[in-house]
Amino acid sequence: MISETKFEKLFSSPLFRYDVANHEALSAELLKEGAAMRREDEGVTKSNRRGWHSAGNLFSRKADCIVELRVAAEMAVISATRKMTKKVDPGELKLKLFGWMNVNPLNGYNAPHTHPGAHWSGVYYVSQPDTDEGDSGMIEFVAPRVDLPHWEILQTSAFRLKRRIRPAAGEIILFPSYLLHWVYPNEMDEDRVTVAFNATFRK
Repeated sequence: MISETKFEKLFSSPLFRYDVANHEALSAELLKEGAAMRREDEGVTKSNRRGWHSAGNLFSRKADCIVELRVAAEMAVISATRKMTKKVDPGELKLKLFGWMNVNPLNGYNAPHTHPGAHWSGVYYVSQPDTDEGDSGMIEFVAPRVDLPHWEILQTSAFRLKRRIRPAAGEIILFPSYLLHWVYPNEMDEDRVTVAFNATFRK
C-alpha cells in the first residue's frame, strides 16, 4: 500500500568521542602543569561551581603537554568536520582554539551553559575518578528543541530530551557549541580534571 521513497534525519546533533594514544603520560604532565597554574592564579568563575577554571587561553602556554593536547584537539576537530561535510575542506580554513582547565573537587560541578560564537566544543578528560554508580563524572546534553516530552511514550533515542555520558580518562568528546550541557557534581574525594576547548573556523 505504501512505498518509502526517502529517509533522512533532520536537525541532528553529532557527538564524537576519541581516544588519545599514550594518554597516561600526557595526563600526568597536564596535572603537573595544572598544579603550577593554580599556584599562579586563583582562576575565574564561568560555569564552574565550587571548582577552579583557569584564566586566559590555555593553548597560549608553551609546555610540551599543552602543545601535544592542542594537536590532538585540532585533529579531532578536523576529523569531525570532514565527517560532517564534503562541501568545505576545513584544512583550508583558519582554525582558532581556545582552551581552559577545569578542576572539580568533591561537590564541584559546572552549571548548564552553551559556548556561543564557536563551531565545536570539546573536553579532554585528564583525570576521571573511578565510579560506575550514580551521576558523578557525567556530562549531560539537553536537546535543542522544545515540546518533546510527549515523545517519551515511543521510547526512541531520536526524540530523547537529554543524553548523558561518563567519558573515560584520556578521552576527547566533541560536540556542536550550541548544545546546552552541564556537568554533574563530583561525588568522589579525587579531583575530576578536564581541559575544555572551543574551536572556531574563519575564512
